[in-house]
Amino acid sequence: MKKKVISILTIMVFSVLLFAGCKKDKDTIIVGTEASFAPYEYLEGDEVVGVDMDIAKAIADYMGKKLVIKNMDFKGALAAVQSGQVDFVAAGVSVDGERLKVMDFSIDYVDSTEVVVVNKENPTVKSIDDLDGKIIGVQEGNIADFWVEENVNAKEIRRYIKFGQAAEDLKNGKIDCIVMDNFPAEEMVATNPELAILDGILFQDKYAIAVKKGNKELLDAINTVIGQLKAEGKIEEFIANHTSKNKQN
Repeated sequence: MKKKVISILTIMVFSVLLFAGCKKDKDTIIVGTEASFAPYEYLEGDEVVGVDMDIAKAIADYMGKKLVIKNMDFKGALAAVQSGQVDFVAAGVSVDGERLKVMDFSIDYVDSTEVVVVNKENPTVKSIDDLDGKIIGVQEGNIADFWVEENVNAKEIRRYIKFGQAAEDLKNGKIDCIVMDNFPAEEMVATNPELAILDGILFQDKYAIAVKKGNKELLDAINTVIGQLKAEGKIEEFIANHTSKNKQN
C-alpha cells in the first residue's frame, strides 16, 4: 500500500512539473528544430542559427512575439508539435501522406535534392544506382529514411540522430554511404575531406513548416510570411548567407 501511495504521489508531482514545463507565455512562440542540419539549422557557439531559424524569426516578428528555439532530435520535434509542446517545427521537414494525417504544413519554402555521400578514399558504393546490398546511413525519421526503406534493397539501414555520427561511421568503414539533402551534404564534405558526394540526384523534395493539426490561425500567419519571403528573394538570401558562412569556417 505504501508503494502504491508513493507511486500515485510521484505521478501527481510529475504531472504538475510537466504541465508547468509546457505552459506557454502568450508573448512567445516556440519553434522545434534539430541543429545538425546545416545550412538549415546548426550551432554557432551555443546559439541555434540557420536558414530555418531566419524564417522562424521572421514569423515571430510578424506575429509580434519573442522566438524561443527548442533544439531536440528530429523525431522528437515532430512529436512535440503534435502534442503542442512547440508551436511549429522548422527543421528541413518534408511533407508526406503519413505526416499530413497528424500535422498540418505550410506552403513549401525550398526545393531539396537528395544525394549519396561516400568514403572518398574507399568508396564501396560506386554510383547512385549501386545502393542494393549496402549498409546505408540516414537520419532517423527523415524523408531519406522512408525513401531508402521503400526503394532500396539495402543490407541494412542504419538510422542516426545526428549526421555527425553517420559521417564518423562512414569514415571508419562501418557504413557504405549516407543518403541526405544536398546542402547539408556539401557542408559535411567541406568539414570532412575524407568524404565525397556521388554524381547524380536520387530524388527531389520540398521543405515546409509543420504545425499542430487544426492550428489554422498560426498556419495562415506562417504562409503569409513565407509568401512574402519568397516574393522578396529573402529565402535565397538566407541560404546564400549560411552556405557562404559555413564555407568560410
